[in-house]
Amino acid sequence: MSGLRALFVCDGSPAVGGGHVMRSLTLARALGARGWRSTFLADPFVDGLLDRFDPIGCDRIPVENQWPETLAVAAQADGFDAVVFDHFHMAFEHETHVSRPDVLSAVIDDLANRPHAADLLVDCNLQRTAADYAELAPEAELLLGPAYAPVRPEFAVQRERALGRRQQTPAEPGRILISLGLTDLDGITEQVVGALPPSWISAGLDVVIARGAPSWPALERLASRGAPITLHSHLDAAAMAELMVECDMAVGAGGSSTWERATLGLGTITVILADNQMPGARALERFGATVAVDLREPHAMETLVEVLRREALDAFWAMGRKAADLCDGLGARRTADRLTARVQSGGRQ
Repeated sequence: MSGLRALFVCDGSPAVGGGHVMRSLTLARALGARGWRSTFLADPFVDGLLDRFDPIGCDRIPVENQWPETLAVAAQADGFDAVVFDHFHMAFEHETHVSRPDVLSAVIDDLANRPHAADLLVDCNLQRTAADYAELAPEAELLLGPAYAPVRPEFAVQRERALGRRQQTPAEPGRILISLGLTDLDGITEQVVGALPPSWISAGLDVVIARGAPSWPALERLASRGAPITLHSHLDAAAMAELMVECDMAVGAGGSSTWERATLGLGTITVILADNQMPGARALERFGATVAVDLREPHAMETLVEVLRREALDAFWAMGRKAADLCDGLGARRTADRLTARVQSGGRQ
């Protein structure tokens, strides 16, 4: 056991969603397998996600959802070997305020739009290159591309089975996954289900959504009236991976879950719900690994319906196979190995 300690500073809220917390937790799990102990700065939202999804019992430092307190608490936290930032509102000045000269600073980013004081920087976007960070993080070791996507380990376990199942396209779709994020921003899940062609709904929908989400009551009513909709709340990673294996196509949000679906070769229409999801989704679309629809655009639901009617089942399976070529689900292990090696060799040296 290494006895090393990491502090995670990650964003999360009903508006932002839980993606930052989930991928940070995935890295914390990989570090735990290498003997690290991880601690999260946990405001009430982050604390709730850890209660639900943390299988390793990370430590927590409670904070209110206020910037000054969060930074002050983090700056006073002693005894850590690394600080990991996954927070789009933090940049160079915040990172230098929190970390110390003898502590390795790691950043998980998607945007390449602000300077960082990072020793190690992870950006798993398909289109990302070292040139994007040449001026923003000149001192950082860069871990770029889908090979470093922080996918929960349960998905890599199911990869061989999933890809074996997808070698031949079935005649008709069996199950269709709808999974649009932990927070169901603005009731987007109900809107998407309402836009689906009847042929999609009749195939049977598996809808992953939190029980308290805005769309839950309406979807529950539909299911109670006989619509072939199964609602899944509070799925752990193993159950989610199993569900994805059995589904034939999906409508899914951009962000971290993109790489879970890619690991299992699940062909997906990727819906864009935030600015940070746009570059990655469009890059995957250019590669032929998804079809992307920006749901913030005018007439977005009409566009989604058009895409759903246009894309045949074999197109989804072809997209899934291309996505699987990009990501094997082992990115968190690779990042944890590199972070551990850097700390054991002298941290920032």
